[in-house]
Amino acid sequence: MERVQFQQEQMLPELKDLVEKNLFTEKEIKQIIKQRTVFESSLVRRVAKKSDYIRYISYEMDLEKLRKKRIERLDLPKSPSTISDYAFVRRQFLIFERALKRFKSDIGLWTQYIQVAKREGARALVGRVTARALQLHPNNPIFYVLAAAHELDNLSPSTARSLLQRGIRVNPDSVELWKEYVKMELGFIESLRRRWEVLGIRAFADGTLKGKEKAVEEDSDPSAFLQGLQDDDDVIMGPPGINQGTNEAEEPEAVEGDEGRRQIMEGAIVKSVIQSAAQALPKVELFLALETVISEFPSPPTLQESLLEYLYDVLGETLPRDPKSMELRTHRWLGRGSKHGIELVDGLRKANEEMLKTIGDSKDEALLESYANFVENWYSRVDDDSLKTYLIASLKGLVQMTKSSPSLLATHICLLMQTPSVSPAKVRRTAQKYTSRVPQSSRVWLERLKAEKVVGTQEGDDTAVLSVWSEARRQVAGSEEDVTPVWLWGIEQLSREDLDGRKRLHEESLRASCHQGVHEVLLMHYVTVLEEACRTPESGLTSDQPHGWRKWLDAVRHMASGYLTTGQVWKRVFEVVAGGNEEEESGGKGTDEKRMVLEEIYGYWRQKDEVGARTAWAKWLLEYGKGIEASKVVAQGRQCLSAEDSAELEKRWMETLGSNTLIVGDN
Repeated sequence: MERVQFQQEQMLPELKDLVEKNLFTEKEIKQIIKQRTVFESSLVRRVAKKSDYIRYISYEMDLEKLRKKRIERLDLPKSPSTISDYAFVRRQFLIFERALKRFKSDIGLWTQYIQVAKREGARALVGRVTARALQLHPNNPIFYVLAAAHELDNLSPSTARSLLQRGIRVNPDSVELWKEYVKMELGFIESLRRRWEVLGIRAFADGTLKGKEKAVEEDSDPSAFLQGLQDDDDVIMGPPGINQGTNEAEEPEAVEGDEGRRQIMEGAIVKSVIQSAAQALPKVELFLALETVISEFPSPPTLQESLLEYLYDVLGETLPRDPKSMELRTHRWLGRGSKHGIELVDGLRKANEEMLKTIGDSKDEALLESYANFVENWYSRVDDDSLKTYLIASLKGLVQMTKSSPSLLATHICLLMQTPSVSPAKVRRTAQKYTSRVPQSSRVWLERLKAEKVVGTQEGDDTAVLSVWSEARRQVAGSEEDVTPVWLWGIEQLSREDLDGRKRLHEESLRASCHQGVHEVLLMHYVTVLEEACRTPESGLTSDQPHGWRKWLDAVRHMASGYLTTGQVWKRVFEVVAGGNEEEESGGKGTDEKRMVLEEIYGYWRQKDEVGARTAWAKWLLEYGKGIEASKVVAQGRQCLSAEDSAELEKRWMETLGSNTLIVGDN
């Protein structure tokens, strides 16, 4: 407690000053001392928690806010600063320092400290803390960003540039650092532009400088700007006129004057950063981040367009056959969907032609899927019928060339269904032809099934649709994620009121399915149907609860003998039965019937998942006042399970006991 006593002694002068200024009463001061003593006592424990420090800092922040509000309300005359004017803020910093001694590796704590210091205007402290954070965490990009932002706030762009370059050398795969570096260089260009406007200098429309050239030459030598781009062993390459791998610019004649300034204002620095970023991190995520930065930064339109054009060119050179790259390059012509009128028509044509040129003779399904998504997206966005026709015709041309791309075939069927001038019968014929080309594609089959349903609805014949669905289930192949939607399609088409039909269709599908994953998904859906069937009273009866439990028992036994059940399936069945909404009294007949069904499920579940089954069964027994019986179930499990499973069972049982604070005694 000596440390707590020391801290109490240290706070006396500031508290006395607060009372003398009538900002706090003596009663409030006693409360502050009491609260601080509690916080200090928690911090001197052998195992202090980060949350203790955070709560303490938050308390001091609230005191500072209250002090400022009272000064504003009392409208005190200005006077020399005293200890109470900065005591609360200083204490926040001291608590942060004490916290960081214990939690040096906590990135969030460092970041909070820097942000608080920055908010309070402690510029020197921000610099020192960010420097310490960088020494301890050189591989964390956020500290380079914070340090660079601090230098920019203090009008030191050269130091900020050096910090970001150093961070990029250490973390070349950080998209955030490259993004911040480009943003900084854009800000540098904008600051020069505004500065020169103040000096009366016009833009470089004809490649020459007009205005007070003398002032600019003395005030902003381009050699000095470009020289700052270089650092020892730096990966960043400057614009033309910079010796690579050195720390010095070329002869001044090469970059001085109007030409050097023109290069800067046309974004040569930013372009060099983009090129270096593409070489260090050739990923679409990088280009997408840079595109966002350039598009949103308030640069002159000509500069922004020039930089975006360069970005798309570099993207095409770096990732020419990447699907996401191809999609991103369409922004060159379409922006981000902001084009209208003639600009939209022209842009859509150019974007479509560029994508087709990129695809060429390739049959890469990833590229074809990206193109199909592009066409489907823009088909739904445009209103002009001519544009829609153009998109479908372009897609059809690619379909004829590739013949068997599932993405293109499925999208073509989908768009034909949305075209009023194409009859549903023609769509169905096209879909039939496409499924014969790629009989294993679930995506094409799903589109065909939609077309068949439309035609079947018009002709009043649903049997043909069910026949096609049956064929689809036989033909489709692939992963569980691909195959499952086809198997569920027919079931989902049935009305919710047709309970018997859904139950029968589920059972037919379960008998026909041979894919284990699909079989499990179907069983999960089947359990829901069984729940509805068991809850529904028989015809002519007002209450069918006892009979419902017998139906559940028959259904459970039928599932166990007729289908390939898994632990997950039995878990679902147990949860549905245990969580029923029926009215029952503890210890009554309803509970006995329910217990009989759950015990049957438990027996089947144990064969698939001993730990999960025993935990769930014991938990149910515990909740219904059978604590001794529940303990026996767990104890038996400890004896028959392996050491690892026994430990897991014990862990889950302890969690169950912890969540059941009120346990009804055994009957």
